[in-house]
Amino acid sequence: MTIEIDDAGTGDLVGDAFIGLLRKETGELVFKALPVELFQGENWQNKKPLEVTVDLVREGLKELNFHNHTEKVELCRGNIFDKVRYYFIEEGINYEDAIVEGKLQDAVEGKLIEHLRNDIGVRSRQLSTRSGAKRFFILFNWVTYDFYKREKYVKSGFKKWNTVWRDRAIEKYNKIKKS
Repeated sequence: MTIEIDDAGTGDLVGDAFIGLLRKETGELVFKALPVELFQGENWQNKKPLEVTVDLVREGLKELNFHNHTEKVELCRGNIFDKVRYYFIEEGINYEDAIVEGKLQDAVEGKLIEHLRNDIGVRSRQLSTRSGAKRFFILFNWVTYDFYKREKYVKSGFKKWNTVWRDRAIEKYNKIKKS
């Protein structure tokens, strides 16, 4: 039996991030959330998301009744899982880094989009499960339209937010308010 593990939202500008676990043979899915606060201030500086990810993966594996000695894990290659790799080695868990595509990737990205729409109110019809520059600018623009109320949803620990994008967001917000 094999369990796949993937993430969504860890590199996105806004909102919580999610870890998804899928038991491939049965289709059982488990989702775990990494709150946006982990990607802000001291939490980000102290690499708290990486530590919490280990706990969430451990919980998810338990929920899926993972059997360490008879099963394998296919782990997304993202750096959010760096400490998970150490945990797997320490525990003797059979894992391999993998490119996760298909059911799990679609499900965890869908969970992220659901969160962005339903929990924090991103309404753009252009918002999709495809990560990248387009999604970045959809989220960036969403923040700028009501900057001071929405900045709390930004993963402000990201260096570029503080050196480039925050000033641009305020500038755009001020232009919007004047028009």
